[in-house]
Amino acid sequence: MKNWDDYRFILALDRENSVRGAALVLGVTHSTVSRRLAVINTRYDKPVMERVAGGYRKTEFGQSLVAAAEQMEAINFAADRHRRAAETELAGPVTLSIPDVLGQYLLLDDLAEFRTNYPDIELLIQSNNQFADLDRSEADVVVRGTKKPPEHFVGRRLFPYALSYYCHVDYLNQVKPDDRRWIFGLAGARRPEWVEDTPFPEAKTGLMNDSISFHYQAAVAGRGMIRSACYICDPDPRLMRLPDIPPPFPVADFWVLTHPDLKDTPRIKLLMRFLVEALKSKRDLIEGKLNPDRNSPS
Repeated sequence: MKNWDDYRFILALDRENSVRGAALVLGVTHSTVSRRLAVINTRYDKPVMERVAGGYRKTEFGQSLVAAAEQMEAINFAADRHRRAAETELAGPVTLSIPDVLGQYLLLDDLAEFRTNYPDIELLIQSNNQFADLDRSEADVVVRGTKKPPEHFVGRRLFPYALSYYCHVDYLNQVKPDDRRWIFGLAGARRPEWVEDTPFPEAKTGLMNDSISFHYQAAVAGRGMIRSACYICDPDPRLMRLPDIPPPFPVADFWVLTHPDLKDTPRIKLLMRFLVEALKSKRDLIEGKLNPDRNSPS
């Protein structure tokens, strides 16, 4: 191919399977993607991508070009990491990927403090539940609760976050047993098996939503009972743990990770060390050991 842009267009089409998706990824119009694909197909006098029901797929010939494009992309990402790894100043951008709830309910003040203490470091925070691909430079540092992070990432393994069961402090007193409800995630729209191990297995299904924040806000509003992270619910005086439940149970360890190429970059090392200390200072809260001692009704 003549240039890297051709490879970028082919990769985007291969990964998104549609002109619309490729256009969104590339930040161009649909017509630009269509024109570029036509030019590429003409250049090789054979189709690289072919139209099928629901979108596009690579041809047998296109498979070799996609493979080459992936290699070029990997080289490009590696070169960029090596460039950033060579930077020694405590200045410049650092992209941090964290789950949305971790930023909202656990690390908000700490992240603001870091930004204040190190104004020359541009802290860019991605809040999502997807594990950022550090090989593709989607982030520089990742904080995740996981049982098995990618093996080649490097960093610190800390301790597990814990879950428990919660409702509004007045919920059990004010809501009749027949009207009590559980709030769940969608997860195949099935009733979770763990409900049978709670004090209220007979409570019916109420609101269903995949957002952890939605569950929390719904419980605060007195709309039902939830299973949630202790670090989210225990600090809120409007919520209490359900009565007659076992201690909070650990789910997965928190990890603070980066790519091996970036592990010695000063600003990235600084952020990772800061995050580790911030999480360690909240260990009892994260592990559910700070029982708020809000009395459950008898």
